[in-house]
Amino acid sequence: MTTTTITGTQKRTRRNLARIIAAETRFEFLKLLRVPVYSISVLAFPLMFYLVFGSFYGQFEAQGIVTAKYMVATFGAGGVLSAAMFAFGVGVASERGQGWMRLKRVSPMPPIAYFASKIGMALLFGALVVLVITMAGVVAQGVRIEVGEWLKLLGILLLGVFPFAALGMLVGYLFGPNSAPMVLNLLYMPMAFASGLWMPITILPEVIQNIAPYLPAYHYAQLALSAIGAEQLGNAGTHYLVLAAYTVVFLALAVWAYWRDEGKTYG
Repeated sequence: MTTTTITGTQKRTRRNLARIIAAETRFEFLKLLRVPVYSISVLAFPLMFYLVFGSFYGQFEAQGIVTAKYMVATFGAGGVLSAAMFAFGVGVASERGQGWMRLKRVSPMPPIAYFASKIGMALLFGALVVLVITMAGVVAQGVRIEVGEWLKLLGILLLGVFPFAALGMLVGYLFGPNSAPMVLNLLYMPMAFASGLWMPITILPEVIQNIAPYLPAYHYAQLALSAIGAEQLGNAGTHYLVLAAYTVVFLALAVWAYWRDEGKTYG
């Protein structure tokens, strides 16, 4: 009887947690969708840049595929990366500055629900970015992507969001609401360019090509490109291992920054 009761309680607890996370994810998504600074930068900017760069380089070839198709993967990667970094970085920094984190801390909501909902929201925005970029490629550039290729691309891009979400969370806990966006842009812009997210890595200067393998976004982009039939630079296993290592490092630093902030606030 006791074992049955405990099992039933655990199931109810898991169901309640799932409902809380789903509700928080929905509200986080709607909140940021209504904030033009976030929604426009995450959704409109990748589309605009894709159309501009695609019109210049669309019919050339890069890593065995036309550049217009190449850029569906890399601009999709850049959009998902941006959604994750800025959702956590700006979101956490702003909520810390507004005192919202204090209220969350004393509420009965489990802390895991707060972070899981932000991951869920970043995944939703990321999926929207990939969909919008793909539609632009098909309609404006005549790109052909098989359904299986597209689903594989979407899966890789969403699965690879975690190191960048952890990096965003680290920035959100280390910097205030006014400085966090600037720091994130200083990290995102050079990393995206040097990783081949805006133009093919093979046409960038050799010095940048030598730096690229040390950046997480490069490995992220190569996995995305392999999903749509491009010739992958490097080994897939290495790409996954590097992203996993960056996830562990960024997450460990983010946890340290979280407890550091808790100590300053409540210590």
